[in-house]
Amino acid sequence: MNPEPPVTSDASETVTPESLRKQYESGATVDELVASSGLSYGTVLNRLHEAGTEMRTSWQTRRMRQDPQARQRLAAHLRTLYEQHGATLTELAAAGAGTRRAARRLLIEAGGAVRTTQQTMRMRAAMRAAERQRLAVSLRARYDAGATVPDLAKECNYSVATVYRLLHQAGTRMRPQHNHGEARDPRKRS
Repeated sequence: MNPEPPVTSDASETVTPESLRKQYESGATVDELVASSGLSYGTVLNRLHEAGTEMRTSWQTRRMRQDPQARQRLAAHLRTLYEQHGATLTELAAAGAGTRRAARRLLIEAGGAVRTTQQTMRMRAAMRAAERQRLAVSLRARYDAGATVPDLAKECNYSVATVYRLLHQAGTRMRPQHNHGEARDPRKRS
């Protein structure tokens, strides 16, 4: 026969995982939550995990306490990277969020909406196309100013064929081609 479970106090049931999470995310430490709630250390940790709380390291807590607005600034910075530069959640985690889950949470806190993988791929493809168009316009301006295609290719570290393609894409009117090879004796025919 199993023993009866211990009777829990009313105080421990009134402290919800969500309330602990809000306090923790506002900067409270686990030790402070233990002291204020009257719960054991393990119970506080379990309830924080149950609420899906992203745990901080001690240095993250210190940084957060030194500057109470740090979380909002980090969230806003991550949102900018995500929306304007097409960063992924993995890249946001590397940029300071710590994990993909924390990056997602911070992004939502900053008012951002999480994209699907397909949306991210389309966004990045559009960004690459826009960058390629800017490069094409820049090459056209330099070509129209007198630069040669081989010189542009060397400067941009592209092949001559790619530079021609980009110039054509920008609607460049091409100059007549010149033979840049060795001078040939007109009497000799190949």
